[in-house]
Amino acid sequence: MTTNSSRPSLPIYGRVLAVIPARLASTRLPRKVLRELNGQPLLAWVVEAAQRSLQLNAPGQVVVAADSQEVLNLCAERNWPCVMTDPALPSGSDRLFAVARQMEASIYINIQADEPLLQPEHIEALLRPFARPNVSVTTLRVRCPDHSVSDPNVVKVVCAPDDRALYFSRAAIPFDRDRQGVTYWKHLGLYAYRRSALEEFAMLPPGRLEQIERLEQLRLLENGIDIHVAETTHDTIGVDTEEDLRRVERLLATRSSELETQS
Repeated sequence: MTTNSSRPSLPIYGRVLAVIPARLASTRLPRKVLRELNGQPLLAWVVEAAQRSLQLNAPGQVVVAADSQEVLNLCAERNWPCVMTDPALPSGSDRLFAVARQMEASIYINIQADEPLLQPEHIEALLRPFARPNVSVTTLRVRCPDHSVSDPNVVKVVCAPDDRALYFSRAAIPFDRDRQGVTYWKHLGLYAYRRSALEEFAMLPPGRLEQIERLEQLRLLENGIDIHVAETTHDTIGVDTEEDLRRVERLLATRSSELETQS
């Protein structure tokens, strides 16, 4: 296990496999994983961030789950481990399971291919709950900015006091009927699974709530599988539009300038 002096030491989780489902046929921003972002493809930023993050937190490997020859070619050029998966698979978690059938690990992490702002703290928060044997699936939440509470593209989550997810929705939940004041939580689409939970997810048909909200994690809740939602203070920007691409471009440029100044 690799530790970092700025963080408490982490328990040993066994082998961790971080999988980045890289789907070329995205709808809102076509071919986004290959779009240039500050001099290199968006996918390159995500892979490099995932490799740094995993190295600081657990023994394991980062693998790209491709659905096209173009993505496969990029991985070969960059010497990234890559597995070709069926383009017809309906979700990132299904693509994750396709990789899991070929590569053994104790814990599998699903990292979105459009999250270049991934940080080591995200992976640490995802993994830490697995120190408890009853935790089988984890994800993340961050305080939801006020301007995003009513945005259906920003998924919200409500949790029980023990951090189990009660529901995920594109709506503003919970509804503050009597104006008592409420903290809204934004869901970050990073997941980690024990192998048994991932296998169970893959065998389940899509649920009614999943289809209504278009949120695959609801398949787990509809079938009584708990999701532990760890809190983080580090928000991310999923790149779904041209505007998102430009925002991330500016943030990454600022981050690079700060690192150069510090060095």
